[in-house]
Amino acid sequence: MQTLEQLEKKAISFIEEASFDRKPTALFEPVEYAMKQGGKRIRPLLVLIAADMFSFDLDKAKYPALAVELLHNFTLVHDDIMDASPLRRGKPTVYQKYGTNRAILSGDVIYAMAYEQLINCDADKIPALTKTLTSVLINVCQGQAYDMAFENTTEVSVRDYITMISLKTGILLAGSLKLGAIVADASKENMNVLSEIGLYLGIAFQLQDDLLDCWSDLESFGKVSGTDIADNKKTILYLLTLENANEEDAKRLLTLYSGKPADVQQKIQEVKSLFEKYDAKQKTEDMVNEYMNKALKSVESLDVEQERKSNIVAFIQKLLNRKK
Repeated sequence: MQTLEQLEKKAISFIEEASFDRKPTALFEPVEYAMKQGGKRIRPLLVLIAADMFSFDLDKAKYPALAVELLHNFTLVHDDIMDASPLRRGKPTVYQKYGTNRAILSGDVIYAMAYEQLINCDADKIPALTKTLTSVLINVCQGQAYDMAFENTTEVSVRDYITMISLKTGILLAGSLKLGAIVADASKENMNVLSEIGLYLGIAFQLQDDLLDCWSDLESFGKVSGTDIADNKKTILYLLTLENANEEDAKRLLTLYSGKPADVQQKIQEVKSLFEKYDAKQKTEDMVNEYMNKALKSVESLDVEQERKSNIVAFIQKLLNRKK
């Protein structure tokens, strides 16, 4: 059994050593750019954590690890276009660097290449792996559709938001753990528990992102601070504030989110003041802890030796303390 640090290095090396250099250059150069921008490689790491938990050969586990990272980057390339995001991991987004049309097409081929990786897996595992990856993608798209729909309505509840991020973020982490469990021939019971752990982690991860977008800097977070507020994103901070605000403050928050003011920085500061006034930051931090604790509780249900649970526990604790 490997340590979490060893698995992290292996997950990074699998992506960094993979070759995406094909022809035509116009199609594959943006692929290489998207895949080699760095990042935490959380999803392939989760594949390896699950596979290693059941003593599976990690050199074979690299294929589903690559598949889930490709799928993740496909969603990022297209999401950045839809959100008009200028930066990703501190660098220009793919569409900003190569243009929208090339980014869309390169995103499409990244999606296809994710399934291409699964062909390298043991033949008897391919159907389950393909079914899982397909289900993950459908759920992620459903989550993105809800996210887009939220932009055009004020009738969004905290419960609606948790449902959306469960689909958009949680399912991908759940699927990553499940892919690792499938190739390692884990029991269905353990697969279900790992999927549950991943779902809780994904929810906590997105809630953390909401916090980091509001209270972090470009150097540490890799994205411009306050973009969610500038873009009128109905994050958990917004929803908790609106839910608890008095009538005057609720009306002001709705007004601030109704358009694009000339002075965006002033808007960001005023909204953050409202968030702080109604303890949205602390309430969100409490929710992060709640879902992390749910994940840790689920770890106890895994039917493996206690020692083999150590990496997933260490991962949860590390995620809880992340700054980017």
